Amino acid sequence: TTLRTLLGQHTLDEILKAQDTIADLMQRSIDRVTEPWGVKVERVQMKNVEIPETMQRAMAQEAEALREKRARIIKAEAELEAAEQLRQAAERIMQNPAALELRRMQMITEVGAEQNTMTIVMMPSEFVEMARGIGAMAKKPHPDG
Repeated sequence: TTLRTLLGQHTLDEILKAQDTIADLMQRSIDRVTEPWGVKVERVQMKNVEIPETMQRAMAQEAEALREKRARIIKAEAELEAAEQLRQAAERIMQNPAALELRRMQMITEVGAEQNTMTIVMMPSEFVEMARGIGAMAKKPHPDG
């Protein structure tokens, strides 16, 4: 029970990393018990640390949860960075209307290159108004005629 108590004060990671230190603590603990009988323990060595299967499963689940947590954090950081870059790109494009129109034309070209798709192109309101104006002018009677 003394050994169990001593080992129970440390995590498995600590036990595996500091086997010599823990073996020294165990030797001193054993010496305190055996010294009144005139027995001196020369050396204590841990040769094999066996972990119960239920503990192994629990440790595996904890490790998996940590990996999943790290993956989610990395993904969230990447999404944040992408959103910031998109925001910066939008600011730059809005400063130059021609750049916005070029980007729109590029997008239409990319969408048009895909097969089996239906493309609906929304025209900016300025073009629609200009087309209406041209249509109205065409309907007016010509002064020469």
